Amino acid sequence: MSSGDDAPAARPRGSARPGYSFDVKLWRVSKTGRKSRPWRLRWVVAGQVRGDTFTTSALAESRRNELWHAMNRRGEAFEIESGLPESEVRAAAEADDAADAEPPLRWFEFCRRYIAGRWRTSAAKTREGMADGLAAVTLAMVKRGDATPKDESLRLAFRWGIVPANAGQDPPAELKAAYDWVTTTDRPLSDMANALVFEGVMYRVSYKLDGTPAASDTYKRRRRSLNAALEHAVAAGELPENPVQGARRKRVGSNDVVDPRVLVNAAQARQLLTAVSYVGSWGRCRGRRLVAFYAVLYYAGLRPAEAVGLRLSDCHLPETGWGTLTLRETRPVSGKQWTDSGERHDRRGLKARETSTDRPVPIPPVLISILRAHLKAFGTAKEGRVFGNERGGLVGSSTYWRVWEEAREYALLPGRVDSPLAGRPYDLRHACITRWLNAGVPIAEVARRVGNSPEVIHRRYHGCIDGHEEAANAKIATSLKEEGDGA
Repeated sequence: MSSGDDAPAARPRGSARPGYSFDVKLWRVSKTGRKSRPWRLRWVVAGQVRGDTFTTSALAESRRNELWHAMNRRGEAFEIESGLPESEVRAAAEADDAADAEPPLRWFEFCRRYIAGRWRTSAAKTREGMADGLAAVTLAMVKRGDATPKDESLRLAFRWGIVPANAGQDPPAELKAAYDWVTTTDRPLSDMANALVFEGVMYRVSYKLDGTPAASDTYKRRRRSLNAALEHAVAAGELPENPVQGARRKRVGSNDVVDPRVLVNAAQARQLLTAVSYVGSWGRCRGRRLVAFYAVLYYAGLRPAEAVGLRLSDCHLPETGWGTLTLRETRPVSGKQWTDSGERHDRRGLKARETSTDRPVPIPPVLISILRAHLKAFGTAKEGRVFGNERGGLVGSSTYWRVWEEAREYALLPGRVDSPLAGRPYDLRHACITRWLNAGVPIAEVARRVGNSPEVIHRRYHGCIDGHEEAANAKIATSLKEEGDGA
């Protein structure tokens, strides 16, 4: 390869039909000095210089080989106006004719096909996440007018419409106007290449309906959904390139580091678990049924969906000493329209693990006592599950959220109820992980027990470890002292 414009490959001048020429000279690949596309290829057709730039030398050399083969192997003439070989000009014309013959693929139809193609191999939560991300984008991919339905209705109509089971069905009456708008005023998929349209798309990915920044996790999930969909569009030949790849990432919302203000200490945790038992009338036992449920989050670091699927056969509860919970499945809430079974709870393997693997979690005697008392009072639910509602069914997320909100009002001082302290049941898991880290349990072992990677544990909980600043300061002070003694 030469860095200059020397040693061109040339084809002798010959006769060609009007507008074409055999007088072609092809230079070697050279450097441009630019950062974004540093490699340049130039060639001359009938005295007119043509060129293109590339991100890598391999791409530039590949393009040079294509032109060289057209010149010397196939003996093609080059179009003077475009500088392209005759075969490429003909292929482009045929593609344009085909595009003119077929209407452009529109956004909703593209999403419907894309979701249908991924439905069978995706978990219910993944399906719902894809639908939510693309629903947000849809607000930028429909045209606006005086009769435009509300954004929330448009989102709900889109989410209903892309469920494969609803294909060909009439939408619910309350969504009909919004569904008609989504399916008749949506833009062509090719409008993603329009800078103004794509700017609106990224706004919808980054912000909530009220105009406030979306949470970091929400933004990342939506962006991933959009990126995957557009990568599919590029692979299918519906888009020339994926505009998400060139879009700058915006820092919106909060990061995923755990807020120390949500963490409860041991005394507060006991008060909250006691308060749970007082929620609801004594006859219904609404709160008492869930004391042990929250306890496995706090003492064993389970996720709520893992606690919902916990079975008695997964529990080793000895009379003395430590026991073990062997987690095998998770039962996340996704909604009936997203699951294959038609139930609200999906049935999945453990998060970020192979379907057939399990995760043993040692549990202390205090949790064993709580679980034994729970099983003695309520027995097991259907399928041998440890926790169930009053009918033996799965514990719904709305149930354990409502009970927790009421328990906080009983357990916390009035000034603390509106604080972030233990604002969600999931915060009990955060408190458990933080307690283990502060006790000196190695990060790798904490990660194994709770089903995260060590990198996630370190990133999310580093700021919650007691004394980490003091320890770092002490090390720095020792270093400074040693430097002073050496001087």
